[in-house]
Amino acid sequence: MIADRPESRIHRRLIDSLYTEAMLLADEARAYFDEVGRNERDALDPLIRVGFSCESLKVTTRLMHVIAWLLTQRAVDAGELKAREALDPTRRLGAAPSFDADLLDAQPPRARALVASSADLHRRVGLLDEALDGAAVAPSPVHGLHDRIAQAF
Repeated sequence: MIADRPESRIHRRLIDSLYTEAMLLADEARAYFDEVGRNERDALDPLIRVGFSCESLKVTTRLMHVIAWLLTQRAVDAGELKAREALDPTRRLGAAPSFDADLLDAQPPRARALVASSADLHRRVGLLDEALDGAAVAPSPVHGLHDRIAQAF
């Protein structure tokens, strides 16, 4: 069974580790933006305050996309989802929301750190998602034969 191969065990450990990191970061972001960050936000200039709110939503979006992707990978490892189904564009990671560096520089240090951490996690998981393209299963021999027959006629 594929799940018993050493590469699969390494993949599972990596996915589990990233999942734990993502959940801890999501909890940290929630605690900050709902509690401490609220007081810091209220002390900001109105335009910067709007930027703070937007960045908090972007952090949440990045993390939820990462978590959803990691759960998809867990489903593949558990045999609940076929690897080719995980390659469907709706199950891929997708692009991260961008941020305005100038606006980010005006944010409180903890908010900047959470934005940077979520962007870094998304980038690292994005590398794994891109690697799936190279690891895609070879086309079926039946499809290859069908293509050769179609070319002959």
